[in-house]
Amino acid sequence: MQRRRILGLAPALLAVAACGATPEAPGGATGTAAPGSPEHFMQSAGDRVFFELDSWTLTPVARETLTRQAAWLKQYGERYPVVTIEGHADERGTREYNIALGERRAAAARDFLAAGGVARGKLRIVSFGKERPEIVGNDEGSWSRNRRAVTTLR
Repeated sequence: MQRRRILGLAPALLAVAACGATPEAPGGATGTAAPGSPEHFMQSAGDRVFFELDSWTLTPVARETLTRQAAWLKQYGERYPVVTIEGHADERGTREYNIALGERRAAAARDFLAAGGVARGKLRIVSFGKERPEIVGNDEGSWSRNRRAVTTLR
């Protein structure tokens, strides 16, 4: 009887153990990207930082991400003559307001990277305002994902 109860619990225990497993990296990546590749940049540094509502002030988490980006770019940046930082905003506000806000966000990220030793001459900024949302939705979860600056390698 006791043995049957234990064997009956085995599937549930396996399911619980699987929940604790490390999830696969976004896009199916397994952490084995070639050093210096854009995939390696995303895996080791992260390509985006997020902002509070109506703000272009870098949060502590954003500063940590940008510090990792600066270190990566100092090591591998010679492979990429242009690094573009895209500024984005959520859907609230006018188009003009969000273009200006996205530009300030991109500039804040650029200035932090430059202060971290990345050659300012290779850093470009562009603002998309609210025109290219990462997530479409009318809730704080969607809006918070759209208030971002994304670093792209070229």
